[in-house]
Amino acid sequence: MFEPHLLLNTEIARSNISRMLTKCKDNNIVYRPHFKTHQSAEIGELYRELGVDCITCSSFKMASYFADNGWRDITVAITVNQHYADDINALASKINLNILVEDVAVINELEAQITSPVGLFIKIDAGYHRTGVDVEDFDQIKKLLGALKLCKNLIFIGFLGHAGNTYDARGKEQIIDIATPAMHQFVALKVFLKDEFPLMQLSWGDTPSCSVLQHFEGIDELRPGNMVFYDYVQSIIGSCELPDIAVCMKVSVIAVHPKRNQVIVHCGAVHLSKDRVELPDGTISYGKVVEIDGNSWDINKDVGEVIALSQEHGTIRVGDDLIHSIKPGDTLAILPVHSCLTVNLMKEMYTNSGQKITCMR
Repeated sequence: MFEPHLLLNTEIARSNISRMLTKCKDNNIVYRPHFKTHQSAEIGELYRELGVDCITCSSFKMASYFADNGWRDITVAITVNQHYADDINALASKINLNILVEDVAVINELEAQITSPVGLFIKIDAGYHRTGVDVEDFDQIKKLLGALKLCKNLIFIGFLGHAGNTYDARGKEQIIDIATPAMHQFVALKVFLKDEFPLMQLSWGDTPSCSVLQHFEGIDELRPGNMVFYDYVQSIIGSCELPDIAVCMKVSVIAVHPKRNQVIVHCGAVHLSKDRVELPDGTISYGKVVEIDGNSWDINKDVGEVIALSQEHGTIRVGDDLIHSIKPGDTLAILPVHSCLTVNLMKEMYTNSGQKITCMR
């Protein structure tokens, strides 16, 4: 039985990890990769083999999974409230746990419930405008720090930022133009508070800026996650090139419609998600399609773009030169728009050699 399945080129992934680790070492900063992209203890071992010993997760469930697999220094990078107290206590009793807050009342309520020391980052809005205290709102930052001074188990570590607005960039120069001033504002917090908190740390993370920028003066750690696999949108943003993408969906052709230059494959929203990207010509793509031979895809053999998704079906737009050479039963490779969501949906992947790799979900 053939089902769409996710393929992983482990050598590309290992190269992506090694490149980011080298950059961190060159800048004398900590590499704390986000594990939400792969969600796999087995992929985590690729990092550990290269010397990584601290990680980032997107939920307490994920943090517990990786704690059970031997990771002892974890930041849960989502703003918390008092409803997470039991989760925090369970993890903090056995690992070095860091959490995020951005509200004074939450600090006070958590301090009354937390039973073990927990590292605490104040979440800063570095321009993405999703969560976090505005980087220039010094009054609110001072209020948060004032509340933390009274805490015994919530230990202020520093500030954490995520320049998610770099995902709006198209090209390396735009990434630099977005990230550089945001990072300068972020680092200014350390200058502003260095006398009062000389040991404070700055944690920075988003794949585009971490991939493109070369210097991170004032930053103490980087937390990129998507860069382990990258994906089609990252190549369009300018974070990577197509050869850096370490995953693809292997799919089967189930119908060919030459009159409308379309190929239908068994691979839909339940496999790829419905994340999409606007291409330079203004059209929408749900994935780049290339040829595949066995379990090895070839980014130099372009087939077309996934232009529509239903639950189980994907529609690929193919040019006149190729449409008559494709037939039902052929296999193709789709470079996903968003590898994090694709992994989350597929729950497992296979290496080029056929080894099955499981994920936490």
